[in-house]
Amino acid sequence: MWLNDKQRKRIAPADENATGIPLPTRIVSNGEYMPMPQTPDQARVENAILAAADEQGAKLGLSRRAFLRSGAGLAASFMAMNRVFGGDVFSVAHAETMDLAAAAERSVHFADQLIVDVQLHFIRDDYAWDGILHLGEYAKQWNADMGDISFDTFKFDNFMKEVWFDSDTKIGLISAAPADHGPNVIMNNDGLASARTFVNKASGSRRMLSHAVIAPGQPGWLEEIDRAIEELKPDSWKGYTLGDPFDNSQYPWRLDDEKLMYPAYERMMKAGIRNVCIHKGLLPEDYENVITHWRHAMVDDVGKAAKDWPDLNFIIYHSGFRPLMTSPDPLLAQFEETGRIDWVSDLADIPAEYGVSNVYAELGTTFGSCAVTHPRLAAALMGVLVKGMGADHVIWGTDSVWYGSPQWQIEAMRRIEIPEDMQKAHGFAALGAGDGEVKSRIFAGNSLGLYGMEDMAAPDAAWRTDALSAIKAKYVAAGHEPSNEFHGFIRRAGGEA
Repeated sequence: MWLNDKQRKRIAPADENATGIPLPTRIVSNGEYMPMPQTPDQARVENAILAAADEQGAKLGLSRRAFLRSGAGLAASFMAMNRVFGGDVFSVAHAETMDLAAAAERSVHFADQLIVDVQLHFIRDDYAWDGILHLGEYAKQWNADMGDISFDTFKFDNFMKEVWFDSDTKIGLISAAPADHGPNVIMNNDGLASARTFVNKASGSRRMLSHAVIAPGQPGWLEEIDRAIEELKPDSWKGYTLGDPFDNSQYPWRLDDEKLMYPAYERMMKAGIRNVCIHKGLLPEDYENVITHWRHAMVDDVGKAAKDWPDLNFIIYHSGFRPLMTSPDPLLAQFEETGRIDWVSDLADIPAEYGVSNVYAELGTTFGSCAVTHPRLAAALMGVLVKGMGADHVIWGTDSVWYGSPQWQIEAMRRIEIPEDMQKAHGFAALGAGDGEVKSRIFAGNSLGLYGMEDMAAPDAAWRTDALSAIKAKYVAAGHEPSNEFHGFIRRAGGEA
């Protein structure tokens, strides 16, 4: 834990903030860091959304909660963001906020859009993590012929509902993290592989991919890679150069450590599992004081490794975004003055600096946290990444379900545009429509190419008519609504700093 006793007294369960608003108006934490208090602008957004729900909901004959669970409520939330933060960063039509049919029309338009989320996690109920919940009830709905399947070592809450039923996500990659001590492991590699197998068998198509987590330097870590290759056949690898992300690890490492890492890369190459996903950035505000090996979270080890191993793909999770859950104002000021964002710009420089094309930027937590603290910062982030990495090297991920259903993040990406003044000042190209070329690449096309799943974009792709698709259609037809809950473990209590 990175929280001291004083900090623990100032936190509260995230689900106590039960306003029903469809996108976060304060930051929640997964327990690794102290969440920032709600900013004045976020408070204004929250008040504006609730006022719109009362006023416009009444006109539509809906309660506040019913309005906020509707497409009109989501549109009204983005309009409130524009009004508070300025700049009309999010595209939203007034008719969407007042007319349920107009909002529904937009939802129908995007319903079949292919969304591939490469960073998903099963939510845990508390800090005593011991796996995922039993999935049998879902299995019986999807495939009555499967029989009994026991996941006694797993723990699973409403992951499938939030991600697959309450969002437009079609394919996802389930991930985890290493730990120095066994009891702290979020989910082991066998659990990841078993969850993938179960969901895909139940669905009747390839709906879930899975990582195998690597722990360089820990005893037996290379042997675990060999075992994963032989027995689990992961879709890609996941590593944290900090080592254990929940503690000051004994095992930090660098991607370009030839003695430690290159034997592992040789194994990955030989096995043909060539996507190496690496957590970078996302440090708490006082990281220099609480994280001994914080420099290992930087991206300065990526370029050499990528150049030395051109046939591996290095997918940098969180895009190396350094600060986590702190005020966006200093970052915006930095960007407006220099055109750069800490560590993100360093990552975006790598393709040109090292002459490589095998480095990718993933958006989990980074895009979502920027979008709800300051949309202009989210626009700047996208501009830096697309300009430096190329639109074909930016990967969609949400880090859900820590932040509830990923639908609000999907909608934020569909609606966001880089303001014209920012485009002119920094040479950024427009992101375009929610289903245009750039965003379609980010949402799905780039990941499909990395994972050899290009056939999933075909009109007759199996996911369009599988068992999961059928049960979701029944779910929607029955009028089920999103919970609008955000599942971060804790939030800052009150508004105090």
